[in-house]
Amino acid sequence: MALTLKEEDAADWVYRGEGAVNLVLAYAGSSPSFIGKVIRLRKAPKNGLEAKGVSVRNSIALTPQERILWKDVDQLISSSDKEIVGQLYVEHVMKPLLGSNYVDAGTHILVTREFLELVEKNVTDQRPVWRVDAAQVDTHCDFGLLMSDHSLFAHGSPRPSPCISVEIKPKCGFLPFSRFISEGNASKRRITRFEMHQILKLHQGEISRLSEYNPLDLFSGSTERIQKAIKGLLITPQNNFRVFLNGSLILGGLGGVAKNTDVCIAQKFEDELKSVIEVDDGLCTENLLNLVTEALQKSGVLDKLLEVQKLDSVDIEGVIHAYYNITSEQCMVCKELSEEQAKIYASLHSASFDESLRIVKDYLIAATAKDCSLMLCFRPRNEEDSGLVYNNVYLESTKQTFDFKVYFIDLDLKRLSKVRDYYELDKKIVSRYRQKIKMDRGRNEVTGLKACNGHPLPATGIAVVEQL
Repeated sequence: MALTLKEEDAADWVYRGEGAVNLVLAYAGSSPSFIGKVIRLRKAPKNGLEAKGVSVRNSIALTPQERILWKDVDQLISSSDKEIVGQLYVEHVMKPLLGSNYVDAGTHILVTREFLELVEKNVTDQRPVWRVDAAQVDTHCDFGLLMSDHSLFAHGSPRPSPCISVEIKPKCGFLPFSRFISEGNASKRRITRFEMHQILKLHQGEISRLSEYNPLDLFSGSTERIQKAIKGLLITPQNNFRVFLNGSLILGGLGGVAKNTDVCIAQKFEDELKSVIEVDDGLCTENLLNLVTEALQKSGVLDKLLEVQKLDSVDIEGVIHAYYNITSEQCMVCKELSEEQAKIYASLHSASFDESLRIVKDYLIAATAKDCSLMLCFRPRNEEDSGLVYNNVYLESTKQTFDFKVYFIDLDLKRLSKVRDYYELDKKIVSRYRQKIKMDRGRNEVTGLKACNGHPLPATGIAVVEQL
């Protein structure tokens, strides 16, 4: 971490987005050391210790139980800081699983408190209000994570090559098959977690419309279904889909849930794509879908991701029991079950300690894979690019060849303490789904009674997918 970002450097870093834990800035200056880079800065809850002027840097490293959980990864257990642990986790756990060509673990860089304070001031107006209310830049953390900006093709020049990049949050690409899923939650074997979670989010007011996206389509391997999935993301991007042109956002949201794509947004998006995709009006978006589909199929990254997601072989309904084995606590789940109901989990509680560790560790790795994003970046190939080593796809309709690169991003370490939270969230998601099904059946019965009494039935609506 030889380089240090100081107060005078803050103006060169612009807001790119944020998640629950980190703020992401992109470099807009002229220093060769930072061109084509982004930096991730840790956030601090406004009601947390950091906001009161107390540094918690060393107190949030791996807990003693987590050190046992990750005992086979020496680099993790030797670190004393969460952010360093997070970078080492990407480097030594996720990179071998997903492929070194598709994972950028980044490097740490020193930052001064003055740099962080000025960054916080500069980007506040660009952040979603609810994000600003919840957290701020952690000015007590003296480093950030420097990474390549995978929304660009960088050549060490201040002027980036014309390119389009697409960021997708794929979510879980399979239906759970665990025998530990209770009979009352059998819907989990038929309905994707994403679809059920959408219903809960709609109920809680987090989204205004259910997503058109189905993760099973994206992971299907079928060209037609992958295109359907991407179109669903395009229509309802929420926080699962963003598109950048030369590093600038042209579709989706920064740090929050994006608006649904209406006709005006779709037309503006189409117009933006014309500078890179050389085709008649109205066909740029369609050709972008083709580009993304072919790149996903050619790279094979979704197969790699799905394999890691499937490390979760027992589902959270099984994992929670292994978790209580590790923590040596009384199993609060079995406590609420009858003796007969608890029998299904007896094999988990009689498993060896090492087997319990394996189950929980595999689940947490899978959780990272279910929550990460993919960044695909495309640029038209020129004659002078012929010597560069990139995968490429050919668009027959435009007679253009596009170089492309694919990277996994947001490969965050999931904490052991979150297992109980994941279990409670799973219960909420399934419960809300069951309530919705019950309400829908009730409406259908009422509608049937009205029809029998001679009242006209409401017109049947046919879902129309917007022609973008």
